[in-house]
Amino acid sequence: MEGKKGAGEPSRPCPFEYKSTLQNHCQFFDPDGDGIVWPQNTFFGFRQLGFNWLMCFLSMLIIHATLSYPTVPNAILPDPFARIFMERVHRDKHGSDSGCYDNDGEFLEVKFDKYFERYSSRPEKDGLTVWDTVRAIWGQRCSMDFYGISSNVIEWMTTWMMFMPADGVLKKEDVRKVFDGSMFWKVAGKRGVKM
Repeated sequence: MEGKKGAGEPSRPCPFEYKSTLQNHCQFFDPDGDGIVWPQNTFFGFRQLGFNWLMCFLSMLIIHATLSYPTVPNAILPDPFARIFMERVHRDKHGSDSGCYDNDGEFLEVKFDKYFERYSSRPEKDGLTVWDTVRAIWGQRCSMDFYGISSNVIEWMTTWMMFMPADGVLKKEDVRKVFDGSMFWKVAGKRGVKM
């Protein structure tokens, strides 16, 4: 069985069938395609995207400390290895986010377009500046949702760090490719990473 492939994504055997957009978003971090993301997978995935060792280590700690337990099959005890199980990754959806994934992990094009329509200061509504992103984070926050707000801040900071656009604008199409995961393959490919 082959996993779904995004732009620039290599062909590789994939015993786990990636079904939702959120699962495809995470597929880059599952190099053996077994549907389980280990902490070291996340660490090395961030290295392949060009992040420094400290950022990779912090990302690994934060992601697996907060996102592993909701995906555990038995849902009673935490996973001793802090793995993330892709079959239930939709359970990791948090509040105070863009709202572009539904509760099943599917991408909502209408909400994505509305997000840019509401927060982009550009006349064409085709990108976000840093201040647009700050306004969006502030505008999407839910009351008393420290975890969700913090997660949203970290996700957008990481996206900005990955792109570092020279013109100071995150392009709408690039952000869409982050949501479906195809941008990770593209960024790693540009860096010459062999997958």
